[in-house]
Amino acid sequence: MTWISVGSLAAWLWLLLGQGFFWRTDVRLPDRRPPDDWPSVAIVVPARDEAEVLPESLPSLLAQDYPGRAEVFLVDDGSTDGTGELARSLAAERGGLPVTVDSPGEPGPGWTGKLWAVRHGMALARARTDAEYLLLTDADIAHAPGSLRELVAAACAADLDLVSQMARLRAVTPWERLIVPAFVYFFSQLYPFRWVNRPGGRTAAAAGGCVLLRREAAERARIPDAIRHAVIDDVTLARAVKRTGGRIWLGLAEQVDSIRPYPRLGQLWRMVSRSAYAQLLYQPLLLLATVAGLAVVYLAPPTAVVAGAATGSLPVLAAGAAAWAVMTGTYLPMLRYYRQPPWLAPLLPFTAALYLLMTVDSAVQHYRGRGAAWKGRTYARPEAAP
Repeated sequence: MTWISVGSLAAWLWLLLGQGFFWRTDVRLPDRRPPDDWPSVAIVVPARDEAEVLPESLPSLLAQDYPGRAEVFLVDDGSTDGTGELARSLAAERGGLPVTVDSPGEPGPGWTGKLWAVRHGMALARARTDAEYLLLTDADIAHAPGSLRELVAAACAADLDLVSQMARLRAVTPWERLIVPAFVYFFSQLYPFRWVNRPGGRTAAAAGGCVLLRREAAERARIPDAIRHAVIDDVTLARAVKRTGGRIWLGLAEQVDSIRPYPRLGQLWRMVSRSAYAQLLYQPLLLLATVAGLAVVYLAPPTAVVAGAATGSLPVLAAGAAAWAVMTGTYLPMLRYYRQPPWLAPLLPFTAALYLLMTVDSAVQHYRGRGAAWKGRTYARPEAAP
């Protein structure tokens, strides 16, 4: 137990100092000097069974205070709850930016539903506008009135091909408060924002709820056709853009919020498990390494504290307590960003244990043929995709 506790402490010291300062929450939109000429923007919103959230999210897009030309293209991806009709009704009632609502039909072979809808929305935008930028945003994302203006200003001022903001997710219920901030914390640990934003760096990621993409960069990277099979489409999109010479940026949002509720553990569990094994490239060895890593990094410190106290082993107790303290300290900034109480920070090992179980469940569901299931669709395994 001594070596495990010391190894966990060493891992946390390395994460604290050597993983791109992932725990800091000060990566916000860069320089937002307004351009001389505001470029036109097409806002593409893929939507499948989103009638619950659309009355709040769509009006926030229609009310954008944008100095240039902007138009909304909402793509109803086979909804059964009246999403398309509701979108047309909201557009007629609220006014604001012009809105086109259309449906692409069932996804083509090898396509995920969301990317099929994005493809259709981008085609509509090309046919009806000369938009220089595309804002790809989910139907459960609400934007403050100045959101689009600041996104475009940042992209123009820094000459960025992709600007993405990690929307502030809802954290109201006890399960949301326990799991949601940790979701963003783990994401930033895996894809440190400073590494993503480093020109010439290898790390690439985006947050799919809010992606501003230069049209030329999309064409150069063959978006979305080149990533049509991706379950984790946002990270795959960012990699494609960066691989083809594009400059990308990712940070935390100040004016972009997810309004989708996840009040129960089962809903959060499905949200994480549907793509966790895809993140591991469907590789059993990566799954085993991830489980072992989570156990050593997150579960070993509290275990060492208990074991050290029970056996009277001061080295085990001290190393475990120190590792747990570093872990807790790195989580506090994310809790502050989410306006959550600091006493949740020492509970991170429990939350990590839940994520470990969700990841294992994701692999189990994959081998049962039910992996990557979402809103009534189960996508083919990668080896079956063309």
